Amino acid sequence: MKLYLPLCMLAVAGMCSNENETSDNLNKKPNVLIILLDDAGYNDFGFMGCKDLKTPNIDALANDGVVFTDAHVSASVSGPSRAGILTGRYQQRCGYECNLGDTLGLGLNEITIADVFKENGYSTACIGKWHQGDMPEYHPNKRGFEYFYGFIAGSRSYFYRPNREDKPGSIHNLQLNGVQQKFDGYLTDILANNAAEYIDEQSEKDQPFMLYLAFNAVHTPLEATKEDLKLFEGHKRQKLAAMTWAVDRGIGTVIEKLKEKNIYDNTLIFFLSDNGGAHNNQSTNYPLKGFKGNKFEGGHRVPFFMVNGSKTKGYYEELTSSLDIFATAASATGINLSSLKNPLDGINIIPYVNGEIIGAPHDSLYWRKEDMAAMRTDKYKYIRVKGVGEVLYSLEKDLSESEDIKDSVPDVYKKMKESVENWETRLVNPVLWGEGIWNDVTREIHRDLMNNRSIRFYTPADMKKGTNKAKAM
Repeated sequence: MKLYLPLCMLAVAGMCSNENETSDNLNKKPNVLIILLDDAGYNDFGFMGCKDLKTPNIDALANDGVVFTDAHVSASVSGPSRAGILTGRYQQRCGYECNLGDTLGLGLNEITIADVFKENGYSTACIGKWHQGDMPEYHPNKRGFEYFYGFIAGSRSYFYRPNREDKPGSIHNLQLNGVQQKFDGYLTDILANNAAEYIDEQSEKDQPFMLYLAFNAVHTPLEATKEDLKLFEGHKRQKLAAMTWAVDRGIGTVIEKLKEKNIYDNTLIFFLSDNGGAHNNQSTNYPLKGFKGNKFEGGHRVPFFMVNGSKTKGYYEELTSSLDIFATAASATGINLSSLKNPLDGINIIPYVNGEIIGAPHDSLYWRKEDMAAMRTDKYKYIRVKGVGEVLYSLEKDLSESEDIKDSVPDVYKKMKESVENWETRLVNPVLWGEGIWNDVTREIHRDLMNNRSIRFYTPADMKKGTNKAKAM
């Protein structure tokens, strides 16, 4: 059994609490802050072992909390992963498996974390990237968020582009509750400053809040300010280093505001990436295999930590999920979820990290995107790709997922294969199936990774060139 040795347990929280925390603050409803990055690499933060990127504010924040060393999101691409965070449920339960098209979005029968917190007297805000549907019925203001300052689409430039993303009516433009906003500066800073302003306003009103701060950093395009680029002149990953420095600065701005308003110790904070680092943004998922979009650990195993005031610190090694954020936040704030019409797949992880419950929050986790599926237990990883095959890895001995052992442990292989198939019987048919040639590209990436060989192509353009070359030969 894996052991977690916290630096300070809830039972001795008084010894570890902030000296500035008042008794009045302890009696207030806790605030909730979810900080989500986009396409960040598993090994691109100091607290995860990175040496060449500078993340002092994020590292200091992680040092105040619990770092989950075997944590996963529920999808290896942005849209469905974010749906899992917002609902606390496997997004496949509402047919959400791929990044959705123009007329589709997060299932309207799904209850979001914002819906629940709003009903329980919290001010709710979404700042940053939405990516949960373009049509009016999917707008954040219709999904429980009273305040939305961000953009609807999956990506955009980090600068104001009046002839591109910022054309009137574009789903990429920055908006405030549906009204387009102009901005001057770097978007990461703009979003962070807006989040700090929101926190300031809620604090002045003595209003508890649930803030979902969803940066688009460090997703492409690789854009940074001249000043930040200059700081990393000559760096092998200059653009990513500058973008990471900016998002770290932004997070520092937000945390400083919490401390200034004396509500840091009364705010439950989650930090994570929406999926593994992408192949095209200079990120690294070392020592994991794979990257954004595939079922290897590098696709869905992410940097993840939770700060619960000064109550619990250290490392937790058991299997955890982004699905747990909803249930954990509700429990920490005293919200009863027993009447929730859609049962959560996530679990309140606080009793596990503070030692009240022995064992892992999850015996297993599952993934599926179209005809590609996977499953994790504490020791093993199973991947199934239609038209390519199946593999089984022992992550205990082979974190790089290089040796297929399904023939060596047939009972384990059979059990995990059947578990995935049983899980799938409880899902609904995908509302969007088939991303065209992108699905073919992803299948071939899996084929290469499963055979431990170099990836032949990453994009439809690569595949087309490869096909043409093959025909020419």
